[in-house]
Amino acid sequence: MKKILLVLLMMGCVTTGMAQTVRDRHNATMGKVDSNGTVRDRNNSTLGKIESDGTIRDRNNSTLGKVDRDGTVRDRNNSTIGKIASDGTVRDRNNSTLGKVDRDGTVRDRNNSTIGRVEGVSMRDAAVIFFFDFFGY
Repeated sequence: MKKILLVLLMMGCVTTGMAQTVRDRHNATMGKVDSNGTVRDRNNSTLGKIESDGTIRDRNNSTLGKVDRDGTVRDRNNSTIGKIASDGTVRDRNNSTLGKVDRDGTVRDRNNSTIGRVEGVSMRDAAVIFFFDFFGY
């Protein structure tokens, strides 16, 4: 599941022309996305690719999910698994708050503890990787 959302995270980053970085709470690199949309893990292994419509595919070109323009996060069956608000607040399918991504890239859990950091990644995309993948939501 980690790989699925690492891919999802990178949705909005592919047009920036630079690799984007996601770090854990200890500042260790979790993954990056290349300027062409290829998503790589910390060992530089290819995990998948982002399409311009928000569809996320794995290394075998299978659909993993999608993030809609309104922040709705969907799985491969098009079922809603959560929502990311414009202020960075992340909620699961039951509308329970999971955490928040601050504008400076700090990722916080529901108790306001720092759980990671993103560099050059949108709040929406960071929320996907941290809350809907790494933490199993």
